[in-house]
Amino acid sequence: MIDDNKQVNNTSQQLGEPTEVKQAMKSDSPVEINSNESGSEVTEPVAAQNNVSGTTFTSENSAAATEKVEQETAALGELTQQIESLKAQLEERSNQYMRIAADFENYRKRNQKEKEDLEAQVKRNTITELLPVVDNFERARSHLKPQTDSEMTIHKSYQGVYKQLVDCLKRLGVSPMRPEGQEFDPNLHEAVMREPTDEHPEGTVLEELVRGYYLGDRILRHAMVKVAAPKEDTPSQDNQSSPAN
Repeated sequence: MIDDNKQVNNTSQQLGEPTEVKQAMKSDSPVEINSNESGSEVTEPVAAQNNVSGTTFTSENSAAATEKVEQETAALGELTQQIESLKAQLEERSNQYMRIAADFENYRKRNQKEKEDLEAQVKRNTITELLPVVDNFERARSHLKPQTDSEMTIHKSYQGVYKQLVDCLKRLGVSPMRPEGQEFDPNLHEAVMREPTDEHPEGTVLEELVRGYYLGDRILRHAMVKVAAPKEDTPSQDNQSSPAN
C-alpha cells in the first residue's frame, strides 16, 4: 500500500501536478460531501415554509383591507342617505315656511283691505249724515236776505259755521259736483224734473236741485237735477179753426 502511494506521488510529480491539488484530493471525504448535501436539503424546506408564511400574511392583509374598504363604503352610503334625508326634510320645511309666509301675507293684505274698507264705510256713512246740514246752510244762504245790521251779523255767524264745516269735509276728501250745463249721466245724476226748452240740447242739466258729492273718486251722493227736454210744437191757429160752412 505504501508502495502504491509512492508510485502515485512519483507519477504526479512526473506529470507536473501541484501538491495542493493532491492534498485537496486527499482531503475530500464522503463525510464532508454528505454534510453539504444535508445542509441543502434542510435549507430548502425552511425557504418553502417562509414562502408559505409570506403568502398567508399577504392574503390576510388583503382580506383585512377589503373588509375595511367595504365597511367604509357602507358607512359612506349610510351618510349619503342621511344627507339626502336631511335635504328632503329641509326642502319640505322650506316649502312649509314659504306657504305659511304666503298665507300670512295674504291674511295681512286681506285684513288691511277689510280695515280700510270698514274705515271708508264708516267715514262715508258719517259724512252722508252731515250732508243734510250742509244743504240747510246753503238753502238759508240762498233764501235769507238780511236787511239790518243785526240780521247781517247773524248771517255772517252761521255762514262762518257753514264755511268751517265745508272746509272739514274738503279735508276728508269730499268735493261737490258741478253738473250745470253738462250732459245728463245716470251714473252721477238723478233727474227729478224735465223742462222743455229750445235753448239747450235735450238731456242737458239745467239746474242742480240737490247738490251731489264725491268722496275721493267715488260717488258719495247723486245730484238731483232738472234736465232739458225738447219743446213741444204748439198747434197752429189754422188747424185750430174749424172749416167754414
